[in-house]
Amino acid sequence: MGAHSFNKIVGYQNLDELNGIIEPFSFRVRKEDCLDLPDKVYTKRTVELTKEQAALYEQMKRNALAIIQGEGLVTASTVLTQMLRLQQVCSGFAKLEDDRVVTVPSNKLTELMSAIEEIDGKVIIWGNFTHDLHLIGDALKKAYGTESVALFYGETPTEERQDIVENFQDPANPLRFFVGQPRTGGYGLTLTEANTVIYYSNGYDLEVRLQSEDRAHRIGQTNKVTYIDLVVENTLDEKVLQALRSKIDISTQVMAEDYKQWIV
Repeated sequence: MGAHSFNKIVGYQNLDELNGIIEPFSFRVRKEDCLDLPDKVYTKRTVELTKEQAALYEQMKRNALAIIQGEGLVTASTVLTQMLRLQQVCSGFAKLEDDRVVTVPSNKLTELMSAIEEIDGKVIIWGNFTHDLHLIGDALKKAYGTESVALFYGETPTEERQDIVENFQDPANPLRFFVGQPRTGGYGLTLTEANTVIYYSNGYDLEVRLQSEDRAHRIGQTNKVTYIDLVVENTLDEKVLQALRSKIDISTQVMAEDYKQWIV
């Protein structure tokens, strides 16, 4: 990489020997084996592309293929970047090469608000993009009041984060919607006051997905937890969700020779 070089791990050796050395001093206990927690329930709500989205999605897909096919050495990072741009379109916006952000009509927010109308109690909403979080936050504040929503992402001040968690966990507090990015709020927090978790958009990292699910599904949770994925039909959204549900970490599985099956 320019003037810098590094060793890339391309394989592993002597794993059986290593496991034999470690085995007498280690053991593994899975969460489901030692905690008596309620069930997880998964459901999906499908959303159709608007005409404007469909046109932009096709344009971005052609651009993605042209960029990847034009490179001599295709890397997983390049493929993931193009996939990310296609997912942005599914949320109703796109960041162009010149850093301009364009927005198009989307049915996803409407579907989210429809789902919330059917839910009682507090709700965690995860979004992969900052654009999503602000869009969701503004819509919820308009419908349910300013005090009902808190955003939890990279730009949330550190001194406010604990207050957000404590207010959300307080049944008497008006804060009802925790709207966050999984990479920021998906680790370490206890958000068991919610028994509904909505994924407005998904990332590619399986560990991040599993950790964000467990913010509501941990010690202190007494009700089953329902996970709702909002998925745009016939797009990358469906492939990403299918992979995550199959416990596939897309960020490590995407290889150069397989990129077409993700993008096309």
